[in-house]
Amino acid sequence: MSIVAIVTSLLLLMFLAYRGISVLLLAPLMACLAVLLSGDAAFLLPIYTDTFMSALGNYVIQFFPLFLLGALFGQLMADSGAAQSIANGIVKKLGTHHVVLTVVMACAVLTYGGVSLFVVAFAIYPISRELFRSANVPKRLIPASIALGSFTFTMTALPGTPSIQNAIPIPYYETNSFAAPGLGIIAGLIMLGLGTFYLQSRVKKAASNGEGYGQHTEREADANEEAQAPTTHLPLWLALIPIIMVIGLNALFTYGVFPALDLSFISEEFENVSPSGQSGLWAILIALLSASAWLIITRWKHWLDLKESVNKGCLGSLLPIFNTASEVGYGAVIASLAGFAIIRDAVLTASPGNPLISEAMAMSVLAGITGSSSGGLSIALETLGSEYLAMAQEAGINPELMHRVATLAAGGMDTLPHSGAVITLLAICGLTHRQSYGNVAMVTIALPIMALLSVITLGTLFGSF
Repeated sequence: MSIVAIVTSLLLLMFLAYRGISVLLLAPLMACLAVLLSGDAAFLLPIYTDTFMSALGNYVIQFFPLFLLGALFGQLMADSGAAQSIANGIVKKLGTHHVVLTVVMACAVLTYGGVSLFVVAFAIYPISRELFRSANVPKRLIPASIALGSFTFTMTALPGTPSIQNAIPIPYYETNSFAAPGLGIIAGLIMLGLGTFYLQSRVKKAASNGEGYGQHTEREADANEEAQAPTTHLPLWLALIPIIMVIGLNALFTYGVFPALDLSFISEEFENVSPSGQSGLWAILIALLSASAWLIITRWKHWLDLKESVNKGCLGSLLPIFNTASEVGYGAVIASLAGFAIIRDAVLTASPGNPLISEAMAMSVLAGITGSSSGGLSIALETLGSEYLAMAQEAGINPELMHRVATLAAGGMDTLPHSGAVITLLAICGLTHRQSYGNVAMVTIALPIMALLSVITLGTLFGSF
C-alpha cells in the first residue's frame, strides 16, 4: 500500500504542477497525502514539522547563498546592459545567416558565465524574434534555440559552470564544479553539435515547404521593451569581463588557492564542516560575488536604479530556492515511508556492478517526475547519495565521474511538458506546447540522453578524465 501511496502522490504532483499550481503548496500537500495513504496518519504532523521542514531548511542553509548570488549577478548583468551587449556582439559576429547558432551561442555564453537561464530567456527573446523575422525562419523554433543554449550543455556538462545543477553533487561526492572535465566537454559538444544540426535541418525543411516566420500576435510588440533597455552602450569586451571573472576565479580558487591552503583549522573550529566537501561551493560563491561587485563598481555612474536592481535580483532568488527546497522536503517524506525502501532497493540493484547506470536512472526518473533538474537531483542525492558514493568506492569509480553522470542525467528528463522551465520559456516567447514543444523535447531530452549514454560508456571503459 505504501508503494501505491508514493506513486499516487507523485502522479498527482506531476499533473497538478503541469496545471500550474505552485510546488510550494503542492509539495507539502502531496507529502501529506502519501503519509495518509500509507496508513501513517497518526504521524502526519510530526512528519511535516520534523521530516519535511528539516529537509527543506537544511537545503536552504546549504544552497541559498548560491541561489542568492546567482540571481543577483544575473539581474546586474541584465540591468547594466552587459547581457544585451554580449547578445548584440554575437549577432554582429555571426550575422543573420545563422540565426539558430547565433541565438544558441548568445544563450550559452551568458549561462556559462553564471546568468540565470530565466534572465537569459527574457534578454535573448526580443533579439531572437527580430533575427528570425528578418531571416524568415519560423518563430516556433525560437524556444528550442534558447533551450539548447540555456538548458543543456552549459547547465550540466561544461566543466566549471556555476549552475546550481553542477553545484548540488559537490558536498555529496566531495568534488568540485570542474568534475570529469574531459567527459563533460565531450557531452557538451554532442549536445551543441547535434542540437544545432537538428535545428538547422528544421530550418531547411521549413524553407523547402515555403514556411516563413508565421503570423503571430503574442509577445510580438512590447511597447515597454525599448523604455526598459539600458540607456548607455557597453562595449563587448567590457561586457565579457564579468563572465570571464566568474569562470576564471572559480577555476583559480578550485585548483589553485584552496588546494594550496591548509584548511584543517576550519574542521577543528566547525566540526560539521568539511573543507574538501565545501570548497567547491565556496569557489563559485567567491566568483559570483566578485563579478557582481565588479559590475556595480565599474557601472557606478550608469545605473538607472541600482537599489531596484539589487533588490529585484535578491528577491528573484526566493521563489527558485523555496520551490526546489520544497521538492527536497517532499522527497525526504517519501524516503521515510516503508514503500520507499522497496523502490530504493530496486533502483540500486537495477544495474548490479555498474552504479553509473543505476544513478542515471534514479536522477532521470526523479527529475522527470518533479519537472526540475535541480529538484530531482537534490531528492535523489539526499536520499541515495551516500549509497551511490559507497557503491562507487566499492567498484573503484572516481566520484568525479559520479558527479558528472548525476548532473547529465538530471538534465535529460527535466523538461517534460509539465516542467516549469518549459512553461515559462513558452510564455516568454508567446507560443504553445503544440507549436514548439516537439523541437524543445528533441534538444533538451533526446540529445542530452545520447550525451549521457556516451559519457557512461566512456567512463565505464576509460574511467574519469
